[in-house]
Amino acid sequence: MKNEKYWETWSAEKLESFQEEFIDWYEKEKRNLPWRVNLDPYRIWISEIMLQQTRVDTVIDYYYRFMEWFPTIKDLAEAPDDKLLKAWEGLGYYSRARNLKVAAQQIMTEFNSQMPETIEEIRQLKGIGPYTAGAIGSIAFKIPEPAIDGNVMRVVSRLFEISDDIAKPSSRKVFEEAMSKIIDQQRPGDFNQAMMDLGSGTCTPTSPKCEECPIQSYCLSYEHNTMTNFPVKSKKQKPKDVYYIGGIIENNQQEFLLEQRDAKGLLANMWLFPIEEVSKERFEFLQKMWVKEDQQLSFDFEEPLLVAEEKPEIFEKYSHVVWQKRTLGEVTHIFSHLKWHILVFYGRQTGVTALDENQEWAIKDEFSSYVFPKPQQKMLELYKKEFKIEE
Repeated sequence: MKNEKYWETWSAEKLESFQEEFIDWYEKEKRNLPWRVNLDPYRIWISEIMLQQTRVDTVIDYYYRFMEWFPTIKDLAEAPDDKLLKAWEGLGYYSRARNLKVAAQQIMTEFNSQMPETIEEIRQLKGIGPYTAGAIGSIAFKIPEPAIDGNVMRVVSRLFEISDDIAKPSSRKVFEEAMSKIIDQQRPGDFNQAMMDLGSGTCTPTSPKCEECPIQSYCLSYEHNTMTNFPVKSKKQKPKDVYYIGGIIENNQQEFLLEQRDAKGLLANMWLFPIEEVSKERFEFLQKMWVKEDQQLSFDFEEPLLVAEEKPEIFEKYSHVVWQKRTLGEVTHIFSHLKWHILVFYGRQTGVTALDENQEWAIKDEFSSYVFPKPQQKMLELYKKEFKIEE
């Protein structure tokens, strides 16, 4: 019968041998990453927040730019919101950036401008959970605290054949218990990073490279050939579909109409071309009626030929715009809990329209000064493709 807490059966000698072999492997094989140059807790903190939900190779360039723009905690605490979000543009999950600034302000006012050095105090900072606190504490301050993320759960679940569902928050206690047992007390930061590297490059989700694994001889799932059975994870809930009609509107000065999102909620304070939410049924109707391939690239249709139900909602809202007779195409973007579908139209402003408080005209050369989320960037790419615009 399988021991559900197999780590409890390890002798002191076996544990010591495991730690030595694992750390030796890390010393030889560790990835050369910019935040590992030194043990500055600020650098470690920024990198760990960026790495949440984001691939390492994607993060590196963002990390260099972020550290150039905000080299100290003080710089981050005083950062203008627009500049902060611009530094984060394209990484997604923008609440991470906003939380970083709040936490930096906490450090300046509550911790005498210095990163706190205990796990309890680190956890008090906005946006820092158990994993990030464990990473900062172990790497920067050598606190033997586990840093448990998805990669680490996968490694540990295979190492000890842990059958607890990693999608359930209650399972975390099991992994914390196992990691607390096996973590190297003298080099906890290296141990945690070794776990991260192993999970990222060797003990991968679908095709683990067991023959290359430095802890193969300690791994229960390798011994029993059950690697693909672990980790146990229930299916993630499918993102909810949300449907929009979008309009790229250009005036005679080659300016584009932009709208700023509300200060709270999804994509807060970011800028997009105007979009209008519609029902799935409405979206599908317009999608079929305005088939891109079936219609010519022109503006020469007579308005009376379209009855009200045939007009996309955005046509009615912007009455002084002549709309192109076909769509530019469709944009989809998945957030953690939502999947946006945007049917995109292009129009030219012919008259004067009063702008709302959250709207501005901007030329394309000025777009770099605005914070654009991914859906906006994808809409812009459709426009460039349609009109064969190269940067």
